[in-house]
Amino acid sequence: MFLAFLTFNLSGTAFAQVTPAAGYTPPDDTPTVKLGGVFYGNYTYTSKPKITDAEGNLVDANSFDVTRTYINITGNINHIVAFRFTPDISRASGSTASNNNSLVFRVKYAFGQFNLDDWTGKWKATWVRLGANQTPLVDWEEGVYRYRFQGTTFTERVGKLTSSDFGLSFHTNLPDNYGEIHTGVYNGEGYSNAEPNSRKAFQTRVTLRPLPKGGMLMRGLRLTGFYDKDNYASKNVTTGVEDVRNRFVFEALFEHPHIVVGYDFLDSTDQPAPSATNPYLHGRGYSVWATPIFQEKGHGWEMLLRWDSFAPSWGAVDSTGKDKKQNMWIVGPAYWFPHIGTVATSLLADVENVTFPGTSAPAQRRYALHGYLNF
Repeated sequence: MFLAFLTFNLSGTAFAQVTPAAGYTPPDDTPTVKLGGVFYGNYTYTSKPKITDAEGNLVDANSFDVTRTYINITGNINHIVAFRFTPDISRASGSTASNNNSLVFRVKYAFGQFNLDDWTGKWKATWVRLGANQTPLVDWEEGVYRYRFQGTTFTERVGKLTSSDFGLSFHTNLPDNYGEIHTGVYNGEGYSNAEPNSRKAFQTRVTLRPLPKGGMLMRGLRLTGFYDKDNYASKNVTTGVEDVRNRFVFEALFEHPHIVVGYDFLDSTDQPAPSATNPYLHGRGYSVWATPIFQEKGHGWEMLLRWDSFAPSWGAVDSTGKDKKQNMWIVGPAYWFPHIGTVATSLLADVENVTFPGTSAPAQRRYALHGYLNF
């Protein structure tokens, strides 16, 4: 009788442990693998400056090109462990004739991701990534800017940041859609270079959405602060000077169904191997861009309007007292083809003009047709 009673109670206890609570949906731990791709192609006609061809003639350069091709392999081992592998196309600049100027593939993203949402409550999209993964600012901004297929964003174009690097990073969303935090430690050299020293880059982005529950105008406002603390090498034993490489970025974004506007301010400091040939550089500049949307975002006609201005050595002037800068404007119409889901296809016809006030560098003028495909 006692054994029967004990068996009944133990069986009941075991049954209670495996019975799901009402309304509970267990996580999907089915392993998955997805294949996607990205293509950037263009035809570009350059009217300034002219080039000299093999016969010694001054001509306007023009060419068809492929500037980026991704193969995205993403997936999940279970609902906690995910991964991404992405080779990137690049023009080789090696010394061997067989590789020089060839299109070759290299790794841009290759990381494992550990999702922590099971333990973080209201702090969603919480994860840790290890490997060649997105740096906190550039890739995130490209997701809003959407015209990376025309050219890089401001901070990357002036050579101060890159979109991917080897390192360890952490991300989380603030509760109730008030913003997000992305921070990490990276080699600091970018995904296309090996680590040449013992120093690491500490990068952090904090994005705030001040009024996530306000009206349409206020809901679309986001403010971002980003800081990158890095060094080219350890302190110089002769001069005692740190080989610093620091960047600060402030960014304001406004998103509306009929326009997206962005403002970037960059302050950078660089002191590589202090010497007469490597002076201390304090760069400063800004970018303003807007994409008026005539139908709906990602479907129909849009415009790209952008102005960049950057002083590589802020305060430096030429013999006439003119500031040394590099200025750029871009303008052009784009058509985004109708799509379903995450597929995106667009054509952009633009004019890009670059000048270098205070320097002897010639002006640049390019007319281009850009094609974009993402699936």
